[in-house]
Amino acid sequence: MADVIFFDLDGTLVDHRTAVFDTIGQIVRAAPHATAPPEDLAALWWSLEARHMGEYLAGACSFAEHHRRRVRSFLPALGEAVPESRALLDAWITERYLAVFEDSWQCYPDVQPCLETLKQLPRGPRLAVLTNGDPGQQRAKLSRFGLLDYFEAVLTPTELGAAKPAAYAAACRVMGTDPARAVNVGDMLSSDVNAAALAGLTGVWLDRGIDFVTGGPSPAADASVLRVERLTDLPGRLSSLRA
Repeated sequence: MADVIFFDLDGTLVDHRTAVFDTIGQIVRAAPHATAPPEDLAALWWSLEARHMGEYLAGACSFAEHHRRRVRSFLPALGEAVPESRALLDAWITERYLAVFEDSWQCYPDVQPCLETLKQLPRGPRLAVLTNGDPGQQRAKLSRFGLLDYFEAVLTPTELGAAKPAAYAAACRVMGTDPARAVNVGDMLSSDVNAAALAGLTGVWLDRGIDFVTGGPSPAADASVLRVERLTDLPGRLSSLRA
């Protein structure tokens, strides 16, 4: 059996995409001068998140600055002036985005049953979260849904000094395990499964039936990919994993 199982967070444990689209939809519907329908502006925000989050993960800006860059790009489409001060940009994020976003978080219903089953296994694997998100926000999500105590560690670029995929090797070092004895579970076929395999881990694809990035159907996967449709299927698959 595997020594450590790493879980991705957004799209795997918590429904991040739905929370983002719900949040921006609410913001747009309350904006009298929005330049496009809520669904179009939610898609714009989603694309800005991907762009500026990539800049943060590449070390080009802080987490707070990546939020400011999003807002600077988004406000004209919302029909609002862009504040010049960082304080006002930060206030927009805190008061108009994060307050609604945090209320929109939802934990997938298969998460806690899976973790509880793994916890009860004799000589079961140690569990950790491996996420590219902000450590404070990610721990807040886990705490909200009573999940923190299941995990030995919550590992982010802040702790590891690198984002996925480089973070896989660093995460194994922190957990004191060889990559060959580690499993990574996530909803992103490329970054959670294929990249983990290249780093020497066993990748397990949680196929929730939707492409996290596009919102369309799941991507096609090679027949060799280890795939589950529900996290509750994971414990029964552990014996077949090479780790």
